[in-house]
Amino acid sequence: MSRLGPIVTLAAGAVLAAGLGVASITAAPAAEQAVATADEATRSPETGEETAAAEPSPSETPTFEEPEPLVPEKADYAGRVKDNGGLIAISIRDGKAVGYFCDGKTEAWFKGNATSGRLTLKGSGKATVKAELGDGGAEGQVAVGGRKWSFVAGTAKKPSGLYRASAVVRGAQVRAGWIVVRNPSGGYTQVGAASQDGEPVDIPRLDGDDPTSPVSVNGATVTPEDVDGFIEEMS
Repeated sequence: MSRLGPIVTLAAGAVLAAGLGVASITAAPAAEQAVATADEATRSPETGEETAAAEPSPSETPTFEEPEPLVPEKADYAGRVKDNGGLIAISIRDGKAVGYFCDGKTEAWFKGNATSGRLTLKGSGKATVKAELGDGGAEGQVAVGGRKWSFVAGTAKKPSGLYRASAVVRGAQVRAGWIVVRNPSGGYTQVGAASQDGEPVDIPRLDGDDPTSPVSVNGATVTPEDVDGFIEEMS
């Protein structure tokens, strides 16, 4: 029988032991160096005293403030008043705003200012309009004669919008107001009211193709103006 088997086995064992020893020697300095580095990180370089390891400060979460809604320099809105059947129109020019509500029986004019995406308009008595502006429209409440209704008024493009006529004819003060709103199915809805020396009179219809053409109010000829013609006078 050959005697080489045990010798080879012993030799292999010696080689393995030597390899493990080298690995241990190699790993030990690295581990000691890592411990030393960590120890140095917690000692003061001046006093040698241990100090608490600095913890990373939590990252600050940036905060963003939503910008105030901008008020358009020029805007015209017109729409229907819910549960009333009337119409409302609002126009803004450089922060000044005017409004008009009419349901064919009751009318009210309003004026005020529009700021930060909101407007509050006041009329005679306790009549008010409060609305939020945004997404190309105005939404809010109108209060007239002790009653309140909500409304949504979209952007008005001519001939939709607000019109007014005011004149002194043969010594009589004639006033009239109109709101024109485009119908979703086509055509226009129109409502308004007129007075002569404070007494209600019949209101004529405006020309749909030319709403600023002259009309006759109780026998007196007047010329309607769009809001650009009278907003400065009202505000």
